Amino acid sequence: MLSLLLNGIRNGNLDFGAVIAEILAVLVIIFLILPFHEWAHAFTASLLGDKAVKGRGRLSLNPLSHIDPMGALCMLLFGFGWAKPVPIDPRNFKNPKVGMAITAIMGPIANIVAALAGLLIYYPIILFTGAFPLSTIGGYVVQFLSFYISCNVGLAVFNLIPIPPLDGSKVLFVFLPDKAVEFFYRYQMYFFIGLFVLLYVGVLNTPINWVSNQILNFISWLASLPYMPFVG
Repeated sequence: MLSLLLNGIRNGNLDFGAVIAEILAVLVIIFLILPFHEWAHAFTASLLGDKAVKGRGRLSLNPLSHIDPMGALCMLLFGFGWAKPVPIDPRNFKNPKVGMAITAIMGPIANIVAALAGLLIYYPIILFTGAFPLSTIGGYVVQFLSFYISCNVGLAVFNLIPIPPLDGSKVLFVFLPDKAVEFFYRYQMYFFIGLFVLLYVGVLNTPINWVSNQILNFISWLASLPYMPFVG
């Protein structure tokens, strides 16, 4: 987001249409997808036995129940952000570790489902209308969908990193002894800061991009299946 704007200003070829397309995609993610991500956590937790999530107001798709102002601002400026985490009591699950892992992984799965929905719109546009010049309404719609899809996949992969408080850590904890889990929780802020340092210096770019591409390739294949009879 911010890099696109700054690079355009620096190079003297700022495309306001592309910037608007990305801003709209980010707004859709902030007001629809991040709440969907958190709702998926709450809904799964409720199914597994934590009925208190409904009383906490989180078993809802209302953006006001989920949006974190700082996370939304970071999403607008940097292309990644967060919503308010859903408070979950693992003691309400038959198996607390497994219940937390299943609840946690449903958030990233919600992002992948959202990306798949975007691809199901993207493919018929490309297939039945052909390629649009970039600086046209059709071109901006395609850019909006492309950014929306890639951003959802990126958020899913980022949340699957096994470092607390990210969702992937809850999956990792299933395989760790309680003392190790307590250690991770005790120092989770330091782990999280370390994660952002690694992201800033680019150490994690290659594995994150590789995993993102694998997921994107798979859901692209799934989304293309209904349109296979029209190809060729």
